[in-house]
Amino acid sequence: MALYSEKVMDHFRNPRNVGVIENDIITDVKFETFGCGSAIASSSMATELIKGKPVSEALALTNKAVAEALDGLPDYKMHCSVLAEEAIKNALDDYYSKHPEKKV
Repeated sequence: MALYSEKVMDHFRNPRNVGVIENDIITDVKFETFGCGSAIASSSMATELIKGKPVSEALALTNKAVAEALDGLPDYKMHCSVLAEEAIKNALDDYYSKHPEKKV
């Protein structure tokens, strides 16, 4: 049995939405991750899950949802999905601290 699912490997080899977010409506989303395959795949999948969604849904994203969307991660790599969840929440907090007039 393979250690990683095909989705994890796909998102590791072909990460989506790499870059920096520039607007308050999630019509586009970017990330920059330097880490293992699970970290890159988790970040990539997290961006896919929030793209086109309201900020309230992005803030409600859980690491469990990220891992499930990847068809699972090994237990010892679940922290990578936690990092993706926290990165989204921290990015939104940072954006709103710089643009309080846009806070929802």
